[in-house]
Amino acid sequence: MNKAHIRRAALATGAATALAATLFTAAGAYAGPASAEAPDIDVKAVKGDLDQLQSIADANGGNRAHGKAGYKASIDFVKEKLDKAGFTTKVEEFDNGGAKGYNLIADWKGGDEGKTVMAGAHLDSVPAGPGINDNGSGSAGILEVALAVAKANLKPTKHLRFAWFGDEEDGMVGSKAYVDKLGADKSKIDSYLNFDMIGSPNPGYFVYDDDTRLEKVFKDWFATKKIATEKETEGDGRSDHASFKDAGIPVGGLFSGADYIKTEKQAKDWGGTAGKAFDACYHQSCDTSKNLDDKALDTNTDAIAHAIWELSS
Repeated sequence: MNKAHIRRAALATGAATALAATLFTAAGAYAGPASAEAPDIDVKAVKGDLDQLQSIADANGGNRAHGKAGYKASIDFVKEKLDKAGFTTKVEEFDNGGAKGYNLIADWKGGDEGKTVMAGAHLDSVPAGPGINDNGSGSAGILEVALAVAKANLKPTKHLRFAWFGDEEDGMVGSKAYVDKLGADKSKIDSYLNFDMIGSPNPGYFVYDDDTRLEKVFKDWFATKKIATEKETEGDGRSDHASFKDAGIPVGGLFSGADYIKTEKQAKDWGGTAGKAFDACYHQSCDTSKNLDDKALDTNTDAIAHAIWELSS
């Protein structure tokens, strides 16, 4: 997350089965077809990706920052996995601060490209550290959801696109470059979902409230898990969703907290320690693969999968 801006996700039997699966549950909510249910994402796979990002940082001066070798190696790592899974990928270049930056865009086959659902995360760290929660966590989360899309051979009604943006830490530079390049194609983006810091070690469960429709997708899912949520405000204007929102594109997303302090009520709702930052290692060298809460990482990644399946159907 960028710090340069102002502080601030019973069926009937026989012939009636197919019909019942698409009608209403006893609670009166639309159930949707059984085939549309998102898979559970294995948090071990997400953590495996984060271990790789940690190794990349370790081999490249301790960070994965814009203009540094660790960032390009991170792009190459993610791209290789997506290419093997059958995504169409492209690396888009931009320049900032005298250094070349990169965005990785991955498109899944099929779906109406006039109604594209995007999920994105920034892949760069600050120069001070490896950036495993900020934002390896969001990057690995959407990577594993993308791989789950491929494994399921999902056939979405809407087109699916995943993005890993560069140089967010200098003011959302990569995502701004991407949105600016869209031009008239901005109207084809049905929604953009942003995931920046989803595994904070003293986590909260914050849902972006920028768009009511997208907010509801996440809030309803967390409610089924009996997990309280709050509106996300700490990250307002400080992550890549701002680039999309400023262009008039509906945005949503999830966040587990940065350097704001957890309150007593939040500790009661979510566990953890009141009076302590959600992530005490925010933008520091200690933001390593040990700087994570596995439950938050697992829960938020599953929520991402649910949103992708629901919004693209």
